[in-house]
Amino acid sequence: MRGQVLGVDRTSGEGQISGEDGSRYVFTQEDWSDSRHPAVGVKVDFDVDGRRARRIFRLLDGQQVAAPVGEPRNKILAVVLALFFGSLGIHRFYLGRTGSGVVMLLLSLTIVGLLVTGIWAFVDAVRYLLMSDAEFAYRYPRR
Repeated sequence: MRGQVLGVDRTSGEGQISGEDGSRYVFTQEDWSDSRHPAVGVKVDFDVDGRRARRIFRLLDGQQVAAPVGEPRNKILAVVLALFFGSLGIHRFYLGRTGSGVVMLLLSLTIVGLLVTGIWAFVDAVRYLLMSDAEFAYRYPRR
């Protein structure tokens, strides 16, 4: 559904959206899927869960749908990299998340760090599998 942000509490991140159906929906910071913080008047696309807005994406001015800059990366390849080389953070480098890739690589130098990054990579792989193709393409475009 499409709508517009009516208000946002900067401290808690909670806010309201007026949907195109005339109803109002509440959201929290966790529902926001954009790298920029929500702001009053921003046009958004979101999923409805009762009276709650979830998976909220900011719409770009003059566009119907927020599109990635380039072709999306391969989701299946990202999952395979996370499962087989994830402890080293290779999947993070592939997806353009260099900072967290370096952190995973450095953590994997110790036994405890290797265990932590192994769990982290497994969670990433499951998250990628559960993520819709559209959301994956939006989050991980080639730049």
